[in-house]
Amino acid sequence: MPSDSSIQRYESNGRLTRVVVHGGVAYLSGITAKEKTPDVAAQTADVLAQIDAHLARLGTDKSKLLRVNIWLHDMGHFDAMNRVWDGWVDTDNAPARATVESRLAGHGTNLVEMMATAVL
Repeated sequence: MPSDSSIQRYESNGRLTRVVVHGGVAYLSGITAKEKTPDVAAQTADVLAQIDAHLARLGTDKSKLLRVNIWLHDMGHFDAMNRVWDGWVDTDNAPARATVESRLAGHGTNLVEMMATAVL
């Protein structure tokens, strides 16, 4: 089946693509912290910085976020994650959001993972 040229894929590795763009919308795959510190606030800041960087490369920003899904390794980290989120989110353009507790890949080193969708 031929590839749809209206779909752009960035940072593909055969298993997944970090960012897919189609129809003026960017879909970011699950992003975890690069630095696996035992501090959920630090990991959250790392993930949000990566989201900012991906969006900037596409010519958009967090004010254009439509949805963010958040997975926490432990819901006990909810308040600490939210303190970082609240300092980052564009409060005039907050996206739809869901947060759940889940076992994350990484054998306990990943404390937070986020997936985002944004308009270009």
